[in-house]
Amino acid sequence: MQGTTILHSPTLESVFMVEEAIQKHSQECGKYQLWKKLPKKMMYQTFQVILDYLEQSGKIIIDKEGCVIWTFNPERIKRLIKEDLIVR
Repeated sequence: MQGTTILHSPTLESVFMVEEAIQKHSQECGKYQLWKKLPKKMMYQTFQVILDYLEQSGKIIIDKEGCVIWTFNPERIKRLIKEDLIVR
């Protein structure tokens, strides 16, 4: 996202749609293939902005082959907080 002019900002609904698609297809495909699997059409630039956001926020990683992988695990985080293993 650095140095990129965003022509269309993603909506929260769009971010949720991409998150759900990644969770469903995690480790199956790369960016372009994932974009094609979205239930609604979206500009590829908008999709890339969402992927950049998710990667920077630690919810996904993209491996060296370009495969998109969902990494966010809120249940594990809640469990670690409950067990006093991490501080809020």
